[in-house]
Amino acid sequence: MAKPAKRYSRFAEFYPFYLSEHANRSCRRLHFVGTTLGLVFVLHAFSTLNFWWLLAALVCGYAFAWVGHFVFEKNRPATFKHPFYSFAGDWVMWKDHLVGKIKF
Repeated sequence: MAKPAKRYSRFAEFYPFYLSEHANRSCRRLHFVGTTLGLVFVLHAFSTLNFWWLLAALVCGYAFAWVGHFVFEKNRPATFKHPFYSFAGDWVMWKDHLVGKIKF
């Protein structure tokens, strides 16, 4: 039987768990690439007013992340149990990479 998902009342409570699910450097790198490409696709969608690129942004971002989890991290993405906090966690981790808080 699957273990029930822990409930987090605040994102600040969730983020340390999120980071623990991204201990593998290759997984974090794939997240960074997928999130960056997703951002590029979102910007492209609004610059061209072709909003199909929003779908491409989602698919690209999650594809890179899920490869990182299933191949390198060997765990299930937190998105399956905590979709909103996980989405926010992707962006905070992306920012933490940019500012050097997390080693790339």
